[in-house]
Amino acid sequence: MADPKWVFLISLICFDFLAKWVLSKPFDPSDGILINCGGDKPIVAEDGRTFEPDSGNSNVKFSPNSHIVVPKVDSGLLNNSYMYVSARVFTETSTYAIKTKHMGRHWLRLHFYAFENVLYELESAVFSVVVNGITLLPRLKIGDKKSDVKEYVIDVSYSDSKNLVMTFSPSNGSVAYVNAIEVVPIPSGIFPSSALQVPLGTQVEISSYGNVAFETAYRINMGGPLITPKNDTLWRIWEPDKPFLVNPFAAHSASIDPSTIKYPSGVSAEIAPNWVYATAQEMADAKVSNQRFNVSWAFKVDGGFGYLIRMHFCDIVSAALNNLVFNVYVNNQSALSSFDISSKTMELSAAYFVDFVTNVSLGSNRILVQVGPSNIRSYPSNALLNGLEIMKTISNFSYKVDVSMASRTNKWLIPTIAGLVGLAIGVIIISAAFLLFSRCLKKPKQDQGQPTVWLPLPTHAGNSESKVSTGSCASASPSLNLGRVLAFSEICEVTNNFDESLLLGVGGFGKVYKGVLENGVVVAIKRGNPRSQQGLNEFRTEIQMLSKLRHRHLQVNIAEWAMKWQKKGQLEKVIDPHLVGHANVESLRKFGETAEKCLAEHGSERPTMGDVLWNLEYALQLQEASMQSVKDENSTNNIPDDWIPEIELNDDGEEIVNDQESDATTSRSGVFSQIIDPRGR
Repeated sequence: MADPKWVFLISLICFDFLAKWVLSKPFDPSDGILINCGGDKPIVAEDGRTFEPDSGNSNVKFSPNSHIVVPKVDSGLLNNSYMYVSARVFTETSTYAIKTKHMGRHWLRLHFYAFENVLYELESAVFSVVVNGITLLPRLKIGDKKSDVKEYVIDVSYSDSKNLVMTFSPSNGSVAYVNAIEVVPIPSGIFPSSALQVPLGTQVEISSYGNVAFETAYRINMGGPLITPKNDTLWRIWEPDKPFLVNPFAAHSASIDPSTIKYPSGVSAEIAPNWVYATAQEMADAKVSNQRFNVSWAFKVDGGFGYLIRMHFCDIVSAALNNLVFNVYVNNQSALSSFDISSKTMELSAAYFVDFVTNVSLGSNRILVQVGPSNIRSYPSNALLNGLEIMKTISNFSYKVDVSMASRTNKWLIPTIAGLVGLAIGVIIISAAFLLFSRCLKKPKQDQGQPTVWLPLPTHAGNSESKVSTGSCASASPSLNLGRVLAFSEICEVTNNFDESLLLGVGGFGKVYKGVLENGVVVAIKRGNPRSQQGLNEFRTEIQMLSKLRHRHLQVNIAEWAMKWQKKGQLEKVIDPHLVGHANVESLRKFGETAEKCLAEHGSERPTMGDVLWNLEYALQLQEASMQSVKDENSTNNIPDDWIPEIELNDDGEEIVNDQESDATTSRSGVFSQIIDPRGR
């Protein structure tokens, strides 16, 4: 009988060998699943990949109520590709499941092409797409674009049986469709587990749970051409950066032979192809010494989301190590300070990348990426960037599917839900009647003329946007002075489902919409944003405070009130009564002019921040000069009108000023304070 110790040791060695073999196993492109939706035969794409038909495919399972459509003419002739010769169309909420070959994160690419056909108008189709419970597309409409490819990172580790389940929900009177689907496993080490927080901060962990997905917003090849899936082992598309350069004259394209690119440990061609690292945008030569400017790229994004940003670097412009040190900025905030590529790669032409995470607040729709020279003047003034990837973070709470897109199946649930709702309403009515009766016994009847106090909607922990009520809720009677509580469905109705045309403004907690109740009362409705950096308690406090501002004199905001007096030239009307007589008129006028310019309707008419600071400093100097003049008039340095100095000549012919009343010499500052106008610039 074998010694148990030896058996355990041999088992441990075998396990270690097996683990290393699995981890070192190279990426196999054949592990990807490529689907030709609605097709009856395999389709070979331009890059040589074969898309298998979904009919009869053992990896695919979809709802039986789907339909197959084909274009009127050969779509391959229209778009120079045989990718989109068919489509799978759904006239009602349907599922489309793909069984993956591996657990973990996958790239999911959905291809949409709205070709003409005799059955459906795909160009006007409006629908949503939910994958493993995450709403990726809340309201997709291809429209005039004709075609689009959406790419996501989905984790199937937490789904059942490695299934990737997609739910297509058409809007009322519309259809949903998809032409092709790619499911590609992401090799180990490609997707980050942590990233640097912007502004410059510590490493933060990136969620690895299945309720978070990432949408590829941009994948850019700096200084180089378009890279097609044919030249990328993971079949990605890299766009040229020229359309995104803020100032093309500030950048200079650099390139080397792609075969000379080296991949050090921890970096592989799956991170980015050598074509990306072989090109770059560096600072242009301004023909000046110690040039100081940034190379900038601007990207339009959706506000209210978190973003994962990956930057690719490769020193292809230096003649020696440690010559390229520069700064990196994201949205005007420091991301990397005095970044030295050589200290990371230890050689030239070696690939390197850095991951960042940042938040884009509501009301903002841009990510600005910049590279510029280091503040350390001993290094040459240069900076570069080779590639860039921007991915939007999507969670279960990012989107809310339109109520009109709800499933029309499972009709047996309707009477059950109706019965439960009726029972709940009955219990609520009985409880409310009991509480009302008890209150009437304990509290005297209030004055009917007292104005109604508008109470905020109860705020729940977690994401309030996910708590959707599709029914209606009877409002409390205004005569009871209990305030008015609106159901979410009523709020959607008065704001036209939060129509952006009714947007009043954007705050730290979320957007504010205009609404009109059935009685004609105009209200402001603030919708909390789950990604707000401010807490739930602060949001509740703000709503409660604003709800109490129901005074008949609060008719206009302070800006409108002040602007009225500014245009009349009577801005002193807005001064606090305790400050009347102390504010300099010229200073106040300058301050009012500056504020009026800042409130101009068009951005081009508003002053720059530098101009604002200059004008405010000037207004402050006028005020300080006015206060100083009053102080001087009351000081002992004040010179009387009848004081005349006596001038004498000494032996050398020089003038001597004597004061007959005092032997003290009059100070120079005291005299000049009376003749210099100190009212500012």
